[in-house]
Amino acid sequence: MPTPLSPGTLYLVSTPIGNLEDITYRAVRVLKSVDLIAAEDTRQTTKLCNHYGISTRRVSLHEHNESQRTPSLLKKLARGDTIAVVSDAGTPLVSDPGGKLTAEALTAGYKVEAIPGPSAVLAALASSVFSVENGFSFVGFPPSRSNSRKEFFLDLVNEPKPIVVFESPHRIIGCMTDIVGVFKNRRIAICRELTKIHESLVVKPINEVSEFIANNKLKGEITLVIEGQSTQNTEQAQLKDSILLAEFGHLTESGLSRRAAIRTLATRYRCSTRDIYQGIETSKP
Repeated sequence: MPTPLSPGTLYLVSTPIGNLEDITYRAVRVLKSVDLIAAEDTRQTTKLCNHYGISTRRVSLHEHNESQRTPSLLKKLARGDTIAVVSDAGTPLVSDPGGKLTAEALTAGYKVEAIPGPSAVLAALASSVFSVENGFSFVGFPPSRSNSRKEFFLDLVNEPKPIVVFESPHRIIGCMTDIVGVFKNRRIAICRELTKIHESLVVKPINEVSEFIANNKLKGEITLVIEGQSTQNTEQAQLKDSILLAEFGHLTESGLSRRAAIRTLATRYRCSTRDIYQGIETSKP
């Protein structure tokens, strides 16, 4: 027998990431039973509600109004109302609004209960074939500017666990260009439109996917899973760096300046001068 809802409780309800059939009986029951649904986009949530005959009143709760909306929602909890928080798709608070409301509800002593369900992160990991025996690293959306994005990925280059990244279709080409520059030939899983009609999955070495993305003009929601740094990858990188150092030595001994030698190697290996410089510095005894 279903457990009745607890008064003054905030429910974090997971909703489908694409296919409307991917919702639990419990999630539908909670959405029908709560006093209010706080939705990231009420238009998107209305489609789900109409599909399942959910008539519960809805209000918006997104990144631009969460601070203003939170006090009134806390007052509703104080008087015993039940509230469900939903994002446009998937599990709330995962790169979505709702964190401020949840934190303040917990601080105020109200009960917060998660209703588990669909997750793009877990769906992508399951599809990627990369081992998650030792966990994974979820980093959400990378910065929009290239320089910041490169720094963002450089901080992750030695992460031994698979790295899960969200990206939008209009930024995917720039994002992949930066990923190639940082992660080189490590493998990546490109998961697009998960659970939807046009769902696609590609697992390739990173340095082979840029042309694929450019030719296919990817649209829709995209989740990337980057293979973690392995011992084999580390050994290969060390070998490459030692070769770079030797070649750098030959070039400078032949009369080239340090800067000119680095530029020559960058052209030879089709990478940035920064990558060459880092490889040389890493290999120095």
